[in-house]
Amino acid sequence: MLTSAPRAARPRSAPRKRSFIAATAALAGAVAVGGLVALAPSASAGEFLTNGGFETGNLSGWTCDAGSSAVTGQAHSGSWALKATPTASATGQCKQTVTVAPSTTYTLTAQVKGAYVYIGVDGGTSTWTPGTGTGYGQLSVSFTTTASQTSAAVYVHGWYGQAAYYADDLSLQGPGSGTTTPPTTPPTTPPTTPPTTPPTTPPTSPPPTSPPPSGGLPTHALVGYLHETFANGSGYLKLADVPASWDVIDLAFGETDSPTSGSIHFNRCSVSECPSVESDADFKAAIQAKQAQGKKVLLSIGGANGEVQLTTTAARDAFVSSVGAIVDKWGLNGIDIDFEGHSLSLNTGDTDFKNPTTPVVVNLISALKTLKARYGSGFVLTMAPETFFVQMGYQFYGSGPFGGQDPRCGAYLPVIYALRNDLTLLHVQDYNSGPIMGLDNQYHTMGGADFNIAMTDMLLTGFPVAGNTANMFPALAPSQVGIGLPASVNAGNGYIAPAAVDQALDCLTKKTNCGGYATHGTWPALRGLMTWSVNWDKYSNWEFEHNFDGYFGS
Repeated sequence: MLTSAPRAARPRSAPRKRSFIAATAALAGAVAVGGLVALAPSASAGEFLTNGGFETGNLSGWTCDAGSSAVTGQAHSGSWALKATPTASATGQCKQTVTVAPSTTYTLTAQVKGAYVYIGVDGGTSTWTPGTGTGYGQLSVSFTTTASQTSAAVYVHGWYGQAAYYADDLSLQGPGSGTTTPPTTPPTTPPTTPPTTPPTTPPTSPPPTSPPPSGGLPTHALVGYLHETFANGSGYLKLADVPASWDVIDLAFGETDSPTSGSIHFNRCSVSECPSVESDADFKAAIQAKQAQGKKVLLSIGGANGEVQLTTTAARDAFVSSVGAIVDKWGLNGIDIDFEGHSLSLNTGDTDFKNPTTPVVVNLISALKTLKARYGSGFVLTMAPETFFVQMGYQFYGSGPFGGQDPRCGAYLPVIYALRNDLTLLHVQDYNSGPIMGLDNQYHTMGGADFNIAMTDMLLTGFPVAGNTANMFPALAPSQVGIGLPASVNAGNGYIAPAAVDQALDCLTKKTNCGGYATHGTWPALRGLMTWSVNWDKYSNWEFEHNFDGYFGS
């Protein structure tokens, strides 16, 4: 992270300057209405849903999240429609379980109005739309039951922290007599107002329908890295002296014995390098004191100088064993993955982020799932990739179809995707970055709120990987996303003043003060801010911390 924070008394080679891809890639043309089709139900098919048009004036037949109701004045046909309002921890789901026949194909359709509305079947396929404009649009998805299946649970839901959506004329059609009369046949043309986001084709697998892990974090969290294994110009800071505003403290850094060994060590700063360093006993007591206050103390692994390449299963196993030993020794709450440099890259031919084949990626995913399973749901997992490894994936992924691209482009995407149900918080480093193309297909440059808004919008909206609208990286829940920023001009390139930080937060959480970039949603549940680093913030008289407290009312 953090090539701008050299470690005194530890000579290192000069950080490599990142080269951004010179090649250009033609993005697939946007379809007018993403994921929306218009299929009238077959005349020979039976209807299997009860109260699919909500014309009973209530939610009979459905099991729904709180905040759901049947309303008038918003119907696609008839008088009533479903209105459901997602929250930070629920998607506004309504579900109905029906009797089905084995080895039979069924088609679920729905008229929906709003952004990020999904329909699907539990354990099977789903589809979604990023937005229908001001009118209704139809979603349709088919599934085939297994040889022994006699029931299926179908659903409609929105997305965490999004605005209310409407749904009407839900229909489950299949062979047989069904149970009820089909709803009014839907229109055969899609709505004329297209969605406002470039992603126009849904992901091929459904998003998580259970709430993302919160890790016990507050609604809005302040995350910072504490220089624990080295000293630099910012000065050493004892853990006990970190102010109470910091909710997550990442101990920087756990590093490898050698890049491909997988074995991680955490060697605290020596007295000769850090004269004011506390004893191990005092350090452990400080960890426990922070935890007693509800704070999370994590081991951050990697950093700019800590390259980690899990090229073999032996390295994977060594990683799990050594990281677990550090977590146990100090009683930590979890880990932060800050792989940089050449830690992650994609082999030629590895083109599907949902099904990676590159060993360093596959082994990292396996190692993190093992650690998460070992320590349970309360284990905090965060990641701090650079934009090159995430948002750059909108244009380029791996070495590309002709093998000429930087193979690190988008290399974090398969890790994030595979761990999306286990990931507590993703805070991409919006600094030390070159220009990155946003969803408006314009390049954005760090140093102003526009960059942070555009980069975060991509995570909260989702995007087609390498411009392929059939291969969507799905949106993360707002509670899983934070904005990563340098604490001061000394901490890294891309520093922005408090007013610009506030502008980015205003735009993303309130859709005000956005400047020239139009976001694709409003996310009041955005988790918060991350900074490199606590030490550099102290050096700058706690400017970053005080601004966070002032904005979120801490």
